Amino acid sequence: MTKTNLLKILIISLLLIFGCSNKQKNTEVKREISTAQKIANAAGIKKWDSVNSLAFTFNVKIGKKEIHRSWYWEPKNDIVKFYSAGRKDSTVFSHNQIGKNSSPEIIKRDKQFINDSYWLLFPFHLIWDKNVDISVSDSFSKLPIGKRQAVKVIVKYSADKGYTPNDVYDLYLDDNYKIIEWAYHKNNSPVPNRVTKWIDYKQIGGLNLSLNRPGKDDNFKVWFTDVTVK
Repeated sequence: MTKTNLLKILIISLLLIFGCSNKQKNTEVKREISTAQKIANAAGIKKWDSVNSLAFTFNVKIGKKEIHRSWYWEPKNDIVKFYSAGRKDSTVFSHNQIGKNSSPEIIKRDKQFINDSYWLLFPFHLIWDKNVDISVSDSFSKLPIGKRQAVKVIVKYSADKGYTPNDVYDLYLDDNYKIIEWAYHKNNSPVPNRVTKWIDYKQIGGLNLSLNRPGKDDNFKVWFTDVTVK
């Protein structure tokens, strides 16, 4: 075999290896995107474009303290309304126009709205948010609260962007890609800061939403009431 032929064989071999490697990487990316889309689809994201308004009350129990915040949101018009307890007064603002010149009150309410709506609509953010890295575990994982095992999806936010930088969420899915439990790691902490179930799914205006998120014990719980979609 001549040196020229040997060189040709080596080049072809390298090209084949490189091509297979790229193909494997592309397949992996497609798998991750597909999983995110399936989770969002299970929550009803295909109906989101037809949603004109979403109203809900976010409730959280931390120890003996309870917090209740009511919201009305028109996503197409970028209108958000916050209602105080008893709905005696409200604050109206545009979520996408919050900036340095916004009042401290509006900035505070916007952060609360982001937190509360993230809890309700988190599966949609797997598609909406651009600063996340999504990976799927190769094997079944034990649920943080339940005794059985489930598919585990790890959602990591980038360290320098967004409202939840460097935070990590472990999602545990059923066979229909619905979230049944999750674990929240603030700033990628090795031990989760919050662990909750996702139960009481309801079909509301085409969206499939979990309205009850109990923790491991009575010290923490999130739940949603007065949820309407038009």
